[in-house]
Amino acid sequence: MNFEFASAGRIIFGPGRIKEIGPLAAGFGRRALIVGNNTVERAHPLIEQLNAGGVGAGVFQVQGEPTVQRVLAGVQVARQGNCDLIIGLGGGSAIDSAKAIAALLSNPGDPLDYLEVVGQGRALEVAPLPCIAIPTTAGTGAEVTRNAVLGVPEQQVKVSLRSPLMLPKIALIDPELTHSLPPDLTASTGMDALTQCLEPFVSHLATPFTDGFCREGMRRAAHSLRHAFYHGADANAREEMAIASVCGGLALANAGWEQYMASQARWAACSRRRTA
Repeated sequence: MNFEFASAGRIIFGPGRIKEIGPLAAGFGRRALIVGNNTVERAHPLIEQLNAGGVGAGVFQVQGEPTVQRVLAGVQVARQGNCDLIIGLGGGSAIDSAKAIAALLSNPGDPLDYLEVVGQGRALEVAPLPCIAIPTTAGTGAEVTRNAVLGVPEQQVKVSLRSPLMLPKIALIDPELTHSLPPDLTASTGMDALTQCLEPFVSHLATPFTDGFCREGMRRAAHSLRHAFYHGADANAREEMAIASVCGGLALANAGWEQYMASQARWAACSRRRTA
């Protein structure tokens, strides 16, 4: 049996751990761009903690699913602000946007040079700017994966910018950040977490490592998703779902499922061209 396992450089998990962001960020840069898909006010406590650690910060907002053009706008904002650190704060779209912005800041050229399916799929040549991922939902596990899913409206597709270099330097998972999620988002993101534990478990490219994460994630989601939906302030249920989300991300990124989905996307793109 041959397999590899890769994840974020460091995973920090626990209630209240967001308070550690100041000194953590200071180890990577002096000026951060916070990429979020919530209101700017949501980022204010984070900005205060960064400032206390000697790190300045600006905010770039992503609404809805990220697109190539929106990511390029984020790259421009980061350059204008002389940012040397990118922080993704939010759900999967915010974290994917942060990873993509960090990658395109240090790799010149057109994004299509690096995108799968509709682009050339070239490998990144330069390491992205340091990226810290802070999820505020329990769903995608994007904080521990190596790709960013971006929309290309002109081609009517969503494709990945993918590289092992895109793994965040730190995944900081504080379950308390999910307590304010409304029931509908708790349900949709929670089902995402459960599904992303199930899919790698049945992949023919699963490994003993990923199977362990899948089993753990499915067990925790099965026990806690319903309770988190009905009792959003339940700290234990929120913590269990946060663990399930991380397990799903770790499994999905290492059981070959990302590669399988990429091949399916390429096949679908070829089919569209043949029938166009």
